[in-house]
Amino acid sequence: MGQLSASFRERLAKLIDVKSLVTFLLTATFSVLALRGDVTGQEFQTVFTVVIGFYFGTQAQKRADAKVS
Repeated sequence: MGQLSASFRERLAKLIDVKSLVTFLLTATFSVLALRGDVTGQEFQTVFTVVIGFYFGTQAQKRADAKVS
C-alpha cells in the first residue's frame, strides 16, 4: 500500500504544476461564465479548445523531450 500511496503522490505532484493549474482554472472560469450566460457557446468552445490544445501539446512535448534525454 505504501507503493500505491507514493505513486499517487508522485502523479499528483506532476499534475499540480503552473501550466496545469492555469489550464484547470481557465476551464473552470469559462465553464461558470458559460453556465451563467456571460459567454456564448461558441466563445466557450473556442477558448476551451485553445486551452486544452495548449495543455495536451505541452504534455506531449514534455514526454517527447523526456524520451530524447
